Amino acid sequence: MSFNKVKELIEEGDVIILYLGPSNMHSIEVTSKIKNKNDIEIDNVFQTIYGALKIETLIGQKYGSKVELSKGWGYVLQPTPELWTITLPHRTQIIYTPDISLIIHLMDIKPGSKIIETGTGSGSLSHSLIRAIRPYGHLYTFDFHEQRVNIVRSEFKSHGLEEFVTVSYRDSCVNGFGDEVTGKIDSIFLDLPHPWLAIQHAKKAMKISGGKLCSFSPCIEQVQRTCKTLSEEGFVELQTYECLQRELNVVYRNLPLLDLECLKYQRAQEDSNQEKQRQETNLLTVTHNHSVPGHTGFITIATLPPKRMSKFENL
Repeated sequence: MSFNKVKELIEEGDVIILYLGPSNMHSIEVTSKIKNKNDIEIDNVFQTIYGALKIETLIGQKYGSKVELSKGWGYVLQPTPELWTITLPHRTQIIYTPDISLIIHLMDIKPGSKIIETGTGSGSLSHSLIRAIRPYGHLYTFDFHEQRVNIVRSEFKSHGLEEFVTVSYRDSCVNGFGDEVTGKIDSIFLDLPHPWLAIQHAKKAMKISGGKLCSFSPCIEQVQRTCKTLSEEGFVELQTYECLQRELNVVYRNLPLLDLECLKYQRAQEDSNQEKQRQETNLLTVTHNHSVPGHTGFITIATLPPKRMSKFENL
């Protein structure tokens, strides 16, 4: 239940993040006992590069605590959607935090929003969407793979988020989103091989006041076909983004200063050398990484204008 609210103490059944370093984190369910391959109940022990952690010792400790391992130490953190994205078990290719933040911004999601996500995949984006719409909103998420649906539904329940999300096994491109959501949705997110096939279903699900539709596609050909269909279906304000992450390193550098007086009077060579050594400055600056994270996908956002009702529809 550790995703549902801010907690002070770790309890049995929580999911915690074991932090060993910026690139070494693990999500662990706090259960005192587990069954081995012989169906015998044993102590739950998690192995790390710094030794073993007996999970039972975490119960009752404060989140953020430093914990002893058999060959070192680590920190136990309460999970956030960002940490879950880093540590979750991958069942599909996932969307990462830089793209997620832009998607939520473009879709105008806020507490109380009712939104659709298709497909669910590993649930990376789903956790961030749920945080953005709580406590009064609801997420309807769809996937065409039944096993993935069952796994992610179980995860939402163990994380204490089931009241904010409905998970459905459905091919949205063929069968739409169902009568349950017709005319009730503020925003829709599509992560599909053929998003243009779901656009008519999306229009049916959106409120009469209109809304936002966002599509994530790795290939520009998918974007072109999606935008064509969006325009034909009456969507406006179409824009496509590519979110590329660029990292900077903050460093100190010794930089020589040009001595104009020295140049003017042409001092002796030995004096000039001494002057050059003396006239250097240590500046705080930044450098760019040699490698830049590559392309993930194109994010297309469009707006469905409010539906114009005739005088007969108002009767």
